[in-house]
Amino acid sequence: MLNYDPLACLPSSEELPDSDDTPVDNELQDLIPGLLKALLAMAWPERMDWFFGIDMGIYYDPDLPAIIPDGFLSLGVERFYDENLRPSYVLWEEKKLPILVLEVVSKTYRGEYSTKKAEYARLGILYYVVYNPFRRRKPRLEVYKLVNNVYELHDVNPVWLPEIGLGIGIERGTYLGIPREWMYWYNQQGQRFLTPEEKEKFAEQKAQQAEQKAHQAEQKAQQAQQETQLLRERLRSLGVDPDLI
Repeated sequence: MLNYDPLACLPSSEELPDSDDTPVDNELQDLIPGLLKALLAMAWPERMDWFFGIDMGIYYDPDLPAIIPDGFLSLGVERFYDENLRPSYVLWEEKKLPILVLEVVSKTYRGEYSTKKAEYARLGILYYVVYNPFRRRKPRLEVYKLVNNVYELHDVNPVWLPEIGLGIGIERGTYLGIPREWMYWYNQQGQRFLTPEEKEKFAEQKAQQAEQKAHQAEQKAQQAQQETQLLRERLRSLGVDPDLI
């Protein structure tokens, strides 16, 4: 009997377009998800069951174009396919929906609060994160969780994401030498993960502190040796052999 596999008839990730040829109009649309991906690599160095895509197409229907969020996280998938990596993220191959999608709003509004939000909800993506660096009177970061097919807003910062085991939020920091508000992952205690350069700077500070402590210990040892030598000389001046004491 012939076994029919309908998925075998669908195009693979190698056959589908991997770009919509639309350039980003805001550098933060690349840098913010890039930082989140770098932080994940440091937070989960031994885990190989996650993937973070940046400006990559998510194919959910072979007859429709891909959706391309600024960033997305999937759990329970291979971190790497092979040395050529993923050209795109194809749901009928991966068999896992992204658990989180990220949109960084540019000056050119692209439906981040309306059509994209509705599309992600329809697909069943659990967390939808929107960051708008241009907002002044409304929160710049909004984190939504899908509850009964409707996105509910979490209005705290950072927001703990139990299904991921991390929190996400914004605060001022320095990344790539740029001091500004950035988006970070947080642990359950609300402490954010350091950026690569912050981690390197922290390690340098620790090394300098250790060097200072070693230098101070050496100075104390030299001082103690000098005091001992002065005491021995004083005893000799009093006619006392210091070696007999």
